Amino acid sequence: METVIDDLQMQLRGDLVRPGDKNYHQSRKVYNGMIDKKPAMIAKCVDVADVIRAVNFGREHGMLIAVRGGGHNGGGLGLCDDGLVIDLSGIKYVRVDTADNTVRVGGGNLWGEVDHATHPFGLAIPAGIISTTGVGGLTLGGGVGHLSRKFGLTIDNLLEADMVLADGSFVTVNEKQHPDLFWAIRGGGGNFGIVTSFKFQGHSLTTVIGGPTLWPVEQTEEIMAWYHDFIHRVPEELNGFAATMVIPGPPFPEHLHNKKFCGIVWCYAGDDQEKFDRLFEPVRLLKPLFEHVGPMPYPSIQTLFDGMLPPGMQWYWRADFFDELPAKARAAHRKYGSEIPTPLSQMHLYPITGAAGRVANDATPWAYRDAKYAGVIVGIDPDPANAGKITQWCKDYWNALHPYSMGGAYSNFMMDEGQERVKASFKHNYERLAGIKAKYDPENLFRVNQNIRPA
Repeated sequence: METVIDDLQMQLRGDLVRPGDKNYHQSRKVYNGMIDKKPAMIAKCVDVADVIRAVNFGREHGMLIAVRGGGHNGGGLGLCDDGLVIDLSGIKYVRVDTADNTVRVGGGNLWGEVDHATHPFGLAIPAGIISTTGVGGLTLGGGVGHLSRKFGLTIDNLLEADMVLADGSFVTVNEKQHPDLFWAIRGGGGNFGIVTSFKFQGHSLTTVIGGPTLWPVEQTEEIMAWYHDFIHRVPEELNGFAATMVIPGPPFPEHLHNKKFCGIVWCYAGDDQEKFDRLFEPVRLLKPLFEHVGPMPYPSIQTLFDGMLPPGMQWYWRADFFDELPAKARAAHRKYGSEIPTPLSQMHLYPITGAAGRVANDATPWAYRDAKYAGVIVGIDPDPANAGKITQWCKDYWNALHPYSMGGAYSNFMMDEGQERVKASFKHNYERLAGIKAKYDPENLFRVNQNIRPA
C-alpha cells in the first residue's frame, strides 16, 4: 500500500498529508473545534487534475471520502475518520466578467475573498453573514444571508458549475448541460460530485446600511410579534434577522457586556439614507436599548461578526424552518434566550420572504420556499469543558420550538442528524434527488454529507 500511496503523491501537484507529517494536525482542523476526526490522508488539491486523481484513488481503493471546501460545516462533514479528505482550499481564484457582471469562483474560495474581488467592480453575490465561510458548502446547501430578500438565495444566483463526478469524469453543468445535475446541486449538497468552479450572477451593490438593534431579553415576545408583522411587508431592500443573544464584550459598550438581549441585525441593500430612515422609523419607535446602524461597504457587514467568531471554538447547531411565530414559540424564545449558557451562544431567525420566497418549492431542491424563516440555535464557546453545556441548551431550546416548526431544516445548519431528518429537510424533492444520485453516484461514494441515498 505504501508504494501505491507514494504513486498518488507523485501524481498530485498539491501535498498529500498523512498522520505523522508535521502539518497533519493543522491540516485536519476545521472551523468547529468540537470536531476531532483523524483521516488516513488529506489530498490538498491545487487544480482539477488533482481532484480527479484523488477521486479515482479513493474509489479504486474503497476509501471513505470526505470533501472539504472552507471547513465551516457544523457537523464536521468535510472530514472523516480513517478515510481520504479531498481538500479544495488550494483551488482559489475569482474572475469578474464586466461584460455581463458574472463571477467565476474556485471551489476552495472563502466568501470574504469573493467580496474583496467583486467590491471594486460594484458587485455583490448574496451569501451568508460570515466572511470565512466556504463558497462551496454554503452554495451547495442553499445560501441564506443578508441579501436573501433582495436577490434570493446563493443558489438562485448560480449559473454554472464545473464538477468531478464519482467515476472521475469532468462535466460542466448549467440549464442546458446536464440540467438534472444542475438542478440537484442547487441545494442538494455535496451528494453528486465535487464542484471545482462556480459561476455566479453578480448584482450592482456597493454600500449597505446595516447593524444591530437590541432590546432587553424580557421584551422578546413583544419584539418578535412586531418583527413577524413588519419584516415580510417592508420593501425587499430591507432585511433583518432576529436573534436571542448575549453581548460578549468589545466592540459593544461596556454597560451591555454579558447581558442577554433580543436583537435584530439589519441590512438595507442600498445607500439611500432618506428612504432607509422612512422604512426604519417603526423600529426606532420601539425605542431599542442600543442601535448601531449606519452605512458601510457591503464587505464590512459580511465581516461584522468575524472577530467574535474565529475558527476553533466549540460549536453545536440545531435548526428548523418556521412559517409562524405563535405565542408559545415566542415564549420559548424568551425562556431559552434568558438561559443562554455562554456569551457567544445565540439563536437566529433568517427571513425567507421576498426574492427567496418567490421561487417555486420544486424549482430547486430547497423545499421550503414557503417558509418565512430558517431558524438556527448555536451553542458556542472556546472551552471544550463547556461542550456539554452548550449542546444541552441547544437541544432543549430546539425541543421547545420544534412543535411549532415546519418539520425540516436548512441543511447547512444541521449536524449529522440521521436519514429521517435529511428526508424531512428535502421533503417532496427527496425522491427526485435520490434518482439523480443513482444516475451520477450509484455506489454512494460521496456520502460524508447530509446524505441522499441512491434510489
